[in-house]
Amino acid sequence: MTASRPPRSIDELRDLVVSIRRQQSDILLGDKALDALAKLVDAPERAAVRTISELGELLSVNASTLTRLAKKLGFAGFSDFQSVFRAEIADDERYFYSRQAGRLLSTVPTGVEEVGVFERLARETAANVDGFMGQLDAGALHEAASLLAGAPRVRVHGVRQFHAFASFLTYGLGMLRSDVALLDAPRLGEAEALSQLSGGDVVVVASCEPYTRNVVDVAEAAAARGLDVVAITDMRASPLVAPSRHAFFVPHASSFFSNSMAAYIVFAEGLLNLVARVMGDAAVKALAEREKLIVDMRIETRGRP
Repeated sequence: MTASRPPRSIDELRDLVVSIRRQQSDILLGDKALDALAKLVDAPERAAVRTISELGELLSVNASTLTRLAKKLGFAGFSDFQSVFRAEIADDERYFYSRQAGRLLSTVPTGVEEVGVFERLARETAANVDGFMGQLDAGALHEAASLLAGAPRVRVHGVRQFHAFASFLTYGLGMLRSDVALLDAPRLGEAEALSQLSGGDVVVVASCEPYTRNVVDVAEAAAARGLDVVAITDMRASPLVAPSRHAFFVPHASSFFSNSMAAYIVFAEGLLNLVARVMGDAAVKALAEREKLIVDMRIETRGRP
């Protein structure tokens, strides 16, 4: 089926990708076409400036696939489709500050090769932060923060590098509210952990390409049990999108030898701040009680013990 009216903004295209992946749209796309569309809307600057041949090569599809995709979405052709990206980028001031930061960093003299490694990673992290900032939806953020603030129980799941991310998010949420934990903290298995949750509880899952099968299985099982799933992932082609109630997209491209986590931590800090804001006085009280306990137990020390 072809769209009756083509989307005329990046946000509309992004919403459409999620709707198709969740089987909530009348438009049907093959896996390759849907993955290509997801990657295009997740990197609009790239889609705006590359030729159809260059994009086809980057996305590992034929240029004709992109043309058919554009027409399937209701556009006259690929040029008409690409004009949406070009118009959005030209008018979108959300990219301004990170571009400026990138330019500033690029003018810093490298001096030594070792310092240059850090400068490059800093530029790439700024670009990744820019990538998720350009995709944030205020309504979805508020709803996700409200879920994390008000759910009876919250469990967070990520493995490999994302285990560190999951631990960070769990620690931050635990500063604000009770009954927050890693999904399988006691190492009894994910199935046992999910069986102890019920409707109204929230499961946060995190993974990026190449996706960990275990995390996808947890997300699907949690959704099947009627739990609210919040996914933090890299793109709309992610298998975590379909089972999630809310999905947030954080790029990770960098020269680091593995997936870069820096932008994910920035996103987590922002999300935690939103949860604290939603909780209001309750968050302030929780933090004050925690600080008092730390003082009473003499956990922290400054200078010599």
